[in-house]
Amino acid sequence: MEIEENAISYKVRGAIFNVYNNLGPGLLESAYEVALRIELEKMGCDVKAQVTLPLVYEGVTIPNAYRIDMLVDDKVIVEIKAVSSLPEVFFAQLMTYLKLTGKKLGILVNFKTTDISKSIYRRANNL
Repeated sequence: MEIEENAISYKVRGAIFNVYNNLGPGLLESAYEVALRIELEKMGCDVKAQVTLPLVYEGVTIPNAYRIDMLVDDKVIVEIKAVSSLPEVFFAQLMTYLKLTGKKLGILVNFKTTDISKSIYRRANNL
């Protein structure tokens, strides 16, 4: 993992705390996504939201085959949830997105919690 991804991860984590402290739990994922984008842009990050990406399968390109919630500085994928619990499939989904994009780092966050510090998950793609 490069130092750049770690620095971005640190910013993302700080932005998540800012959003949670300002909004608390109980909103829709879309509200957290917009607020997180605002926080990250204030920190100087380039943020793309709802990024649709193609999938190449058996030599055939499938446009818009999947969508990532957020891509920060073209390096770190952020998946945002607001659910009662995080099933393993959300972690697997993040790892699949990392593999398909060739990105090295992803963060999964669940805003529907009473303790945001225990609801931020960092996953690395060991290419």
